[in-house]
Amino acid sequence: MTRPTPEVLAHRAHPTAPATGSTPADKTDKSEKAVDKKPELLTGAQVLVRSLEELGADVVFGIPGGAILPAYDPLFDSERVRHILVRHEQGAGHAATGYAQATGKVGVCMATSGPGATNLVTPIADAYMDSVAMVAITGQVASASIGTDAFQEADIAGITLPITKHNYLVKSGEELPRVLAEAFHLASTGRPGPVLVDIPKDVLQKQTTFKWPPTLDLPGYHPTLHPHGKQIREAARLIAAAKRPVLYVGGGVIKAQASEVLRKLAELTGAPVVTTLMARGAFPDSHPQHMGMPGMHGTVGAVYALQKSDLLITLGARFDDRVTGDLNTFAPNAQIIHADIDPAEIGKNRVADVPIVGDAKHVIEELIGAVTTEYAAGHKASITDWWATLDDIRGRYPLGYEEPSDGTLAPQYVIERIGKLVGPDAIYTAGVGQHQMWAAQFVQYEHPATWLNSGGLGTMGYAVPAAMGAKVGRPDKVVWAIDGDGCFQMTNQELATCALEGIPIKVAVINNGNLGMVRQWQTLFYDQRYSNTELGTHKHRIPDFVKLADALGCVGLRCETKQDVDATIEAAMKVTDQPVVIDFVVGKDAMVWPMVAAGTSNDEIMFARGVAPKFDKDDV
Repeated sequence: MTRPTPEVLAHRAHPTAPATGSTPADKTDKSEKAVDKKPELLTGAQVLVRSLEELGADVVFGIPGGAILPAYDPLFDSERVRHILVRHEQGAGHAATGYAQATGKVGVCMATSGPGATNLVTPIADAYMDSVAMVAITGQVASASIGTDAFQEADIAGITLPITKHNYLVKSGEELPRVLAEAFHLASTGRPGPVLVDIPKDVLQKQTTFKWPPTLDLPGYHPTLHPHGKQIREAARLIAAAKRPVLYVGGGVIKAQASEVLRKLAELTGAPVVTTLMARGAFPDSHPQHMGMPGMHGTVGAVYALQKSDLLITLGARFDDRVTGDLNTFAPNAQIIHADIDPAEIGKNRVADVPIVGDAKHVIEELIGAVTTEYAAGHKASITDWWATLDDIRGRYPLGYEEPSDGTLAPQYVIERIGKLVGPDAIYTAGVGQHQMWAAQFVQYEHPATWLNSGGLGTMGYAVPAAMGAKVGRPDKVVWAIDGDGCFQMTNQELATCALEGIPIKVAVINNGNLGMVRQWQTLFYDQRYSNTELGTHKHRIPDFVKLADALGCVGLRCETKQDVDATIEAAMKVTDQPVVIDFVVGKDAMVWPMVAAGTSNDEIMFARGVAPKFDKDDV
């Protein structure tokens, strides 16, 4: 994740000057003061746009409306900020998230007051849960009307207080440059997250002064990047002594752009690696030390490795319930090294024997040095028996699936073939549900920032707008959205945006005619009572996704048989100037395996319906 410091913010405004100093406007630099131009007189709206330009925002996803309308007039003239008119504010927020995840920059979205702002709540919460750097700019009713229940008034700052890293209600035009610079800085440093800036209409309309760069005013905000040396040495000592270590890798490693050093640490220690849903791609799937994804639908090998470990080296992960299962029975014999940029995460769910606060890249780099020192001193336990056990387990319980007995198309096969034919250099997004888990399981990820999904919040409808944002940020990349027929119907209108704006994403709709993950739970836990999960996309073809794609300005394709899968994917790949939607009509009874039922122990993982792995007592 790119993290612009206050010094970098200043340097962007004055690229010929050295990026040094304590703030964007160093109060001690008299020479710079002498050459500063007099403040310009602009409207608040002009100040907003100028500030976005100076901060390097090259795209804003949004929809105009009454309260934010003054900002759209100067935005019309900007040659540095591209505005993409989405069809729903939720699409704007998810597009900003996809842009941020794919590029490492700050994603920006914009909406008007009231319903425009509240439509951003879901993507803001999504970005908060998944630690995504996003700045949401909202219009607000005029200052004098705040608190009067005026037309399209909503206390969006109050509403989003629990789901933003910070938020602002701007009181005057003079503070806009500082507030926006602070918003970008807060969003992208430390643990990334969303920041909301709410601007009353009169603040946008009134004339004010513009001076850049501003001085940031963030007392007490000093994220710890470099870990404490004593904690690093203690962690290295535990790593050297461990006989069953596991590198438990979370999304923080991708945020810190630490994949290369992670690989060095893994190869130095020889320890098995598991990558969470948010960390897929942080460590290459093809690497022999990779055990796969842990958790509710993780590989048996990854789940087993965590459970039987004697040391978890936890890097940028937060002991999420979908990974741990019943927390009381999770990794019962493991000591815990927990490294995270956010001190609030350490000890929140599992007590850490060695807590380390710091940026994952710096932590891993220093661990490499400390572990090397331990090894040089002759301190290195053998993990040969541990690997013999793990190789046996993953050999006995590989990821796989059964072909449907009724002759329908297997959704796992479709996703597996997309991964094989499209390749690991593409960017893949997913909605939420069965197709998300299959995409995490059956596409091979070799690089960071190539797998984007809604992990913490589990937001249906994420895939299409996130793919749009990713493609805008990385036009050189092929971008595929792997979506379900339920998710797709929530945000597919953004394909009209893609068609008109020249954003040629590919969408694979895994159409099983149902809310698949809900149906799976109804099959397993509700006696096959399928209450309100059938969508009608199979029986009645409502909607007909091929016709819908055509109506939205896209190329529509349909595939219903295994023998047509490769040819259909290849046909979609040949279209480079339009979005493509493929309706993959698949069987409705496929289920995601393995599975740890919610609230149960990871020891109770099911390999298939009614089938649990049989571990020998002497496996460890």
